[in-house]
Amino acid sequence: MATSVTPPSLQGPTAKEKKYDRQLRLWAASGQKALEGAHVLLLNSGAGVVGVETLKNLVLPGVGQFTIVDERSVEENDLGVNFFLAEEGLGLSRAKECCKYLLELNPEVQGHAVQQSIEDFVSVQDNLQKFTLILIVSPTNLSAVLNKVCRYAWEASIPVFYIHSNGFYSQFSVQLPQEFPIVDTHPDPVSTQDLRLLNPWPQLLQFMKAKTKDISSLNDHEHGHIPYLILLLYYLEEWKAEKNGKYPENYKEKSEFRSIVKSGERSDNSDGGEENFGEAVAAVLKSLNPPLISSGLRAVFEAEKCQSLTAKSADFWIIAHALHGFYEKHKVLPLPGALPDMKAQSVDYIQLQNIYKSKAREDLAEVSIHVRELEKRFGRETTIDEKEIEAFCKGAAFVKLINGNLLRGVEDPKTMTSETRASYFLRELENEESLMAVYLALLALDDYIDKTPAPVATIDTTTDTEESQQRKLKWSMTQYTDNMIEELKKSAGSEGSIDTEMAQERINRAIMEVARAGSSELHNISALTGGMVAQEVIKVLTRQYVPIDNTCVFDGITSRSSILKL
Repeated sequence: MATSVTPPSLQGPTAKEKKYDRQLRLWAASGQKALEGAHVLLLNSGAGVVGVETLKNLVLPGVGQFTIVDERSVEENDLGVNFFLAEEGLGLSRAKECCKYLLELNPEVQGHAVQQSIEDFVSVQDNLQKFTLILIVSPTNLSAVLNKVCRYAWEASIPVFYIHSNGFYSQFSVQLPQEFPIVDTHPDPVSTQDLRLLNPWPQLLQFMKAKTKDISSLNDHEHGHIPYLILLLYYLEEWKAEKNGKYPENYKEKSEFRSIVKSGERSDNSDGGEENFGEAVAAVLKSLNPPLISSGLRAVFEAEKCQSLTAKSADFWIIAHALHGFYEKHKVLPLPGALPDMKAQSVDYIQLQNIYKSKAREDLAEVSIHVRELEKRFGRETTIDEKEIEAFCKGAAFVKLINGNLLRGVEDPKTMTSETRASYFLRELENEESLMAVYLALLALDDYIDKTPAPVATIDTTTDTEESQQRKLKWSMTQYTDNMIEELKKSAGSEGSIDTEMAQERINRAIMEVARAGSSELHNISALTGGMVAQEVIKVLTRQYVPIDNTCVFDGITSRSSILKL
């Protein structure tokens, strides 16, 4: 008597996988793990909306922890612009109230609030040690806060974001550590294909010879389903036999080779041509290139930390050193193992896939052995995860090393004027599409706040009028930008000749808007800016994709943004 057996149930996605399904498709489990392990510090000041909006967009995808430092209590003015405050919170700590409502968005996130002046908080360096990333919101005291935090973070390799939101303008700058490597840059899938046609290995050549044996006697179906990379290999071998072992090198030779491939196509069949030959012809220019490494990977190989390892070297540098050894030995990078789609019979395509995957595993194994040897040599107690080595090998061609810089606001403006940098500032001021004028206006606002004890938005009507205070602010900001332009022109030398009148007109328009707004924020501008900042923060925390380098300015009047490399 036969007994029925219930088949095992298929394991579906976990609750967390369902919750974060869409974002996991962007940065995978490794990125989510990094995000959940992060602790973000927000040093909040002014209206404080843009900082909270940034945290909102980090809490929703599941950042591990956040801490808000804000000395102010909730006032009526806050209720009109900050959606994470309520009337019943009036008079209470603004940090605690914002924290309470942010945590309602995602119970898996931990939030902390500190009602203390930012100056007092950062005066104790130990307070900053536990954080993965720091957000600083303007207006703030440059000397007491920004300089101190940025210099500490620079030494501790902690990324810093400095954020402005004033009226219709916003801006944020990113201070990355001195060396910030990114393995998973998510390049265009088409650009990541490495078919190794100019450096074929024995198994691939053997498969090619088997599929092209008596190629002229194959029937139309078989002939029209030879994978295009096999066709390229076949004709490359014929080319080498006639050209003393050389491959087609320049455009003229590649065009000649393309014609040779095209001539092998059968046009007297029922389709009037062959799709696989069309794919082969189209792939000639992009597939027959020598295996050169990118400038980003070369920078990694040449870095001191890659060449001179120690027992404390980060995993990244251990793998990079092993990879460099592989490249020096073979003059190629490890094979990624992926194949593009192509016209082919299923059995042939699967066999070809297996050949490429087998070679990729072989290359990975060689790099892994070198990594384990390095771990043993330096007496490392923990071993690097094999998946991390595999990810590095697959994305090696697109690894990027970003060399961070101190935030420009940390330096005195007169030190911002090396000849090259000064010329860049002036060129951007002349460029009608650039938002450099807005950036300088916000920099001038920082300078004014740094020299003015009271907040810009605080007006004593018994001694001053709003109009009078705006005039003072405009005058101060104009003096600052005028002095800045003169310093830039002197430093740029012969490159400093620009249409000063047009540049000044753009700066004056920016100053007018910044002075009108003072330190007030518009919620829609701050919400949009918070989304942009959070996107860059996630790139930095997950070390995936390439973050901006290094300043983004947004003009809400014209709905334009601009990236400035300062």
